[in-house]
Amino acid sequence: MSKMAAGPAELVDLTWPQLSGAVFVALLTLAVWRRYFAPIHDIPGPFVASFTRAWHIARILKGDQNLELIRQHDRLGHLVRIAPDEVSVSHPEAVRKILGAPLHKGFWYKVIAFPDGRFPNPMGATDPAVKNELSRHLAPGYTLPNLLRSEPSITQTIDLLVGWLDRFAASGDPIDLDKFFTFTTSDVIGETIFSKPFGFLREGRDIDNTIANAHPQAAYVSVAGFFRWLHVLLLSNPVVTWLDITPWGHLIDTAMSAIAERRRNPDARFDALAHWLRVHDADPKRMPLHEVNSAAFNAIAAGNETVSTALQAFVYFMIRHPDAWARCRAEVDAAGLSSGVVNFADAQRLPFLQACIKEALRIFGPASMGLPRVVSKGGLEIAGKTLPEGTIVSVNIWVIHHSKEIWGKDARVFRPERWFEKDAARLEKFFIPWGFGYASCPGQNIAKIELSKICATLVRDYEFRQVDTNQEWKWAAYFTVVPENWPCYVTKREKT
Repeated sequence: MSKMAAGPAELVDLTWPQLSGAVFVALLTLAVWRRYFAPIHDIPGPFVASFTRAWHIARILKGDQNLELIRQHDRLGHLVRIAPDEVSVSHPEAVRKILGAPLHKGFWYKVIAFPDGRFPNPMGATDPAVKNELSRHLAPGYTLPNLLRSEPSITQTIDLLVGWLDRFAASGDPIDLDKFFTFTTSDVIGETIFSKPFGFLREGRDIDNTIANAHPQAAYVSVAGFFRWLHVLLLSNPVVTWLDITPWGHLIDTAMSAIAERRRNPDARFDALAHWLRVHDADPKRMPLHEVNSAAFNAIAAGNETVSTALQAFVYFMIRHPDAWARCRAEVDAAGLSSGVVNFADAQRLPFLQACIKEALRIFGPASMGLPRVVSKGGLEIAGKTLPEGTIVSVNIWVIHHSKEIWGKDARVFRPERWFEKDAARLEKFFIPWGFGYASCPGQNIAKIELSKICATLVRDYEFRQVDTNQEWKWAAYFTVVPENWPCYVTKREKT
């Protein structure tokens, strides 16, 4: 009798061990090649980072990637390998040679698509030419003169914040500045872009947990950029958008209703959205409506927590340096700015206040992710090393802002006086809280308006004290650095 052919179960018994063994050998071979034979194998870094992205992702999820990168550069020098194909660079020339050059952005940026991948936008575009083309019609909406048309409405929004500060001062209850600053910056974005605040300050609460949900969303986006296929499958697709079940639903719903309302009312205030719609209406092919939608979504996503973090950093470090607070107040008083929310133009004429804002942004900047670029043909020579074409080179703003080589031995100390010293002009070249080059933050002028007006008003009219004066604040560095849980008592200044 002939021997019967093996059945399906026997084939599986024989095949799966062989298959799993082959996969293991393939992965081991890839790991060994990356670790010992890749073109950047000789660049130091954490052992695990040499063959997998897992080390970098673990630091992101832990929320301390910025501090860990500073530690790694302190220990290993200008070049640190943080992934098989990525090198973090701290050399002073990194700002000019990497961020200031027309290098393609890393693939991570492709995750920036709201509400889904159908909506291209400048931040998600990795090709400089594509990014610049997408930005060309959006940029005028972010110019300082155009934004200042909205200053009266921004002032009204800040007046709502002042009302809450007065209320907490009168009651003696502590205020969570992290929440109320984020309410403020979110509503200012609504006013500036749509002439329609989102209503957080009006209600004094986090509507639909929109802001509370932003923290896990930031962690998700930070990691999802490395697994974009999974992100598209789960969230960034037309089905999820159609069902309106995105985690950032309230802001998107508000933005969409504002856009629809504006299209029914062409005579509304000339804000950023009005400018974009004017370009669209003049030539829909040049600027399709989906580009307008995408620009609006990105302004919301990028503009609230970043400025809130900057405001919190200003108060947090200034109350730990009461001499700086007193000097700022004296400067405001000497300028005769006696009542109401301070105007942007007046705040710009307060040099010490501006130095304190800059120092807060330097020592505790909102952006914690590295800014990845891809080395172009011919390689990149930096820090005595030529990095080959295709290598991802990233510049972390925190690493640059805390570099003792650039800023001196007191680089990690809050000292606004540095901006008046003879070396200040050189230091300006390394002050990059909003990024640098073609991919710098388009909304930075909104941030500058908010910071100047709010910080000047706070210094003139209020005193702040943490409930626990010995408490270090808590924060996590995901897509941005987000402080939380440092309640303060606020006292209204008695005018003499």
